[in-house]
Amino acid sequence: MNGSTSGSVTQHIGPVRTCIGCRARTLPSELLRVVAVDGSVVPDLRRRLPGRGAWLHFDLECLRNAERRRAFSRAFRVQGALDVASLREHIEQYGKMIEGQPLDPQETRKQVDPS
Repeated sequence: MNGSTSGSVTQHIGPVRTCIGCRARTLPSELLRVVAVDGSVVPDLRRRLPGRGAWLHFDLECLRNAERRRAFSRAFRVQGALDVASLREHIEQYGKMIEGQPLDPQETRKQVDPS
């Protein structure tokens, strides 16, 4: 067989990260990096904030699972609970953006009639 292995061939597709909410492994492009800043969990949109990062799907269910499992404290290696209000707001707005709903009432005035 000329040194090749039988079975499926795995190709290197780049780094893989694990969502701390659902524990699914996926590409970083499908996840949001979050960091702990002054007792709060904040989204790291540019993936450049210093400190330990954790990865989470853009899904409120994954956020709820991470909170329930106390995954943020473990991931960031801190004692006590962390505030996730700004992260929750960001994920909710992302969901609205995906569903095509305007993010704020002023957005409806900016829309142009396509006809």
